[in-house]
Parts: sequence; C-alpha cells; structure tokens
Amino acid sequence: MNLHMVDLVGQYKTIKPEIDEAIHRVLDSGHFILGKDVKDFEAEVASYLGVAHTVGCASGTDALQIAMMALGIGAGDEVITTPFTFVATAETIALLGAKPVYVDIDPKTFNIDHSQIVKAITKKTRAIIPVHLYGQSCDMDPIMEISRKHNLPVIEDNAQAIGAEYNGRKLGGIGMLGCISYFPSKNLGAYGDAGMVVTNDSALAEKVRMIIVHGSKVKYKHEILGVNSRLDTLQAAILRIKLKYLDRWIHARKEAAARYNKLFAGTNVITPFEASYGRHVFHQYTIRLKNRNAVEKHLAEKKVPHAVYYPIPLHLQQAFRTSEAVEGSFPLAEQAAQEVLSLPMHTELTEEQQSYIAACVLEATRR
Repeated sequence: MNLHMVDLVGQYKTIKPEIDEAIHRVLDSGHFILGKDVKDFEAEVASYLGVAHTVGCASGTDALQIAMMALGIGAGDEVITTPFTFVATAETIALLGAKPVYVDIDPKTFNIDHSQIVKAITKKTRAIIPVHLYGQSCDMDPIMEISRKHNLPVIEDNAQAIGAEYNGRKLGGIGMLGCISYFPSKNLGAYGDAGMVVTNDSALAEKVRMIIVHGSKVKYKHEILGVNSRLDTLQAAILRIKLKYLDRWIHARKEAAARYNKLFAGTNVITPFEASYGRHVFHQYTIRLKNRNAVEKHLAEKKVPHAVYYPIPLHLQQAFRTSEAVEGSFPLAEQAAQEVLSLPMHTELTEEQQSYIAACVLEATRR
C-alpha cells in the first residue's frame, strides 16, 4: 500500500489547472517580489480570519521573530511559552537575546497550561507565546485575562492551526499578534517557505510591514532595524488558490480523524482530545502510547509513515539547556515526548488506508 505522511502531490493533482494558471500568471507578469498576488492574498486571509491587518513574510519562523521585534523584545527580556513545540518558538526568542521561560503543558491538549503562567511572570517578562499545537486552540480566555492583568502582549504561535477556532473565533486575531506558517505540509501550505504576521493593531501592522523590508517605508530610507523577509509573489499566488479549499480540506481532516477515533475505540490507544471550546483542524493526528518505541519499529517494518512531534522538549535541547531547566523540570511535557506518535493525516486519506494504518498500530500494541 502506497502511504504518505502528507500527500502533497495528490493534493496538487486535484487542483492542478488552477495552480498552474496562477504560477504562469506570475511568471508572465515578471513581478516576483511583493507583486499584486501578495496584497490580494493578505486581504483574503484578513477576511478569512476576521482580522484588520495581515503581512506576508518569508516563513513562520520569521513571523515569530518579526512579531517580537515589532514589540521591541530584546536582550535581557523574558518570554513565556511552552517547552513542547517546534524549536522555532524558543529559537526566535533566543536569537533576539531574550530568554524563553517555559510553562508545562495540559496533558490532554498538549498546549500550555494557563494555570501555571502567572507564577512564571517576573519583572523581566515581556510577552506570552501560546502555541496552538497539532491544530487545536489553547484555552485563550484565561491567557488573555492574564495578559490584561499583567499588561503582557500575547503572540499566538498559530503555525499549525490556521482555520482552527476558539469559542467561534478564528485563531491568530485573539492575541495582540498572530504568526502563521505556510510550510508545504501545513493545512494551508505553499510550495516553499512562507509565513504571515496578523494583528488588529494598525501601528504594529505598520511596524511589521517596515521590518520585513529592512526597516523602511521608503526605499533606501531605513528608520528602524529590519530584516529581509518578504513573501514572494509565486507563493502568494499558489496560496490564494489553496485558501479557497481550506475549509473543505479541514472538513476532510476532521472526517479522517473521526474514522481513526472509531478504529481505535475500546483499545489502549489514547486518541486526540478535542476541547469543547475549540474547532480542532487536525494538522496532526497524534495518539499516545505507553510502548511508543515498539510501535514505531513495527510501523517502520510495515512501511507505515509516522512521526514524533516532538521527541525532545525544548528545555532539554542542548541549544537551550541551562542549570535551571534540568530533566524533571516539566514532567508532563517530558512524558508526552516519550509517548506521542503522529499518524498519516492529509486530505487524500482513504478509509482503506486508515484501516490498514490502524490495524498495524493495534497489532504492535498487542505484542
């Protein structure tokens, strides 16, 4: 059986004529940087998310760094986030000279435990970055209450959850700033790197727009320190086509997740928890297993794609290790890192494929 963790080619084939036309339109225009499709895509995403401003950039990682730069975060500052996420969340904090301060996770959702945030706040804290992991929203109302009470801006790391909702609101526009990744494997993925910063604050939007072009409003006049992080026109044109299909693809992912849930019902496989306050978009379908390593080995033998997101919590990564954050510091994140396993999840999955994948997982758990 020909299985894929993410079937990008299969998805492309379903919309090939539209994608090809969009690419050739840009090639014929010759406007490859900040062309019309970039502005149009930004407007369309703003409408989809219900936010005032969107600024395309070169990647989701850049979006995080640019958002913090817009807030003036730098050397000596602290930013509260989760240790159970992709490295970019903490990497961008550290690259600006600030310190990532971790808070353990909710073991059901894998997202930051809002009840532990307040005790992590110090005089140096400048922001909170909740990560909407695997496509599910953090519990944002308590986080925003902390934000208001302590005057701390919230930057939503929405790299994995475009289209997801919290109490009926699309993620990204709840915090002061939101950061999106359009990496190819994302639910809305480009054919290369791409990202976006979103906000309802006009002044911040203007600053972000300056930062992405070397800190300038007028060419060769640089008012603030910036970077080179523009969303190229080809990627914007591709993403405009794919955005039209996003809700349909989310529906397909949710149907696939429901099929997995049914196949694993009554077994010792712990299926994804869906919080009542949110709309999970299943960027990943992540199960928990006590014998994860044995299951991985069996799936490899059966040629079933799988992945561990993420095997080492950030506080234990060598790049970020300190004397303060030792093994056992964040036990729930550390336990999750030993037990999580993501199975194939994409819009082209068939019932037959899922039945085979589930059978292989269950075969391994019974050994």
